[in-house]
Amino acid sequence: MYLKIHKDKYSEVIAICDEDLIGKTLEEGDLVISISERFYKGYKVNENEAIKILKNALNVNAVGEESVQICIKLGLIDEKNVLKIKGVPHAQIITT
Repeated sequence: MYLKIHKDKYSEVIAICDEDLIGKTLEEGDLVISISERFYKGYKVNENEAIKILKNALNVNAVGEESVQICIKLGLIDEKNVLKIKGVPHAQIITT
């Protein structure tokens, strides 16, 4: 998986993505997601490293089976709220 932390002075968004999805665009009906290197490709992490970072996350953008399953396992998102585009799970967690 790749994980990248986007920070500004007001917030932080963690982007996590299964490695094999980098650079792909998924389209299904009106739904389109571009899994760009610029947004998702930070550094490679294994499941344990991802869990350490995500367990305190407030805002997450996750794409792919492995990445989304970690968010579900941590209780960040309920499986019924996961969107699938071309069969690929996508979840956004936004805390206000």
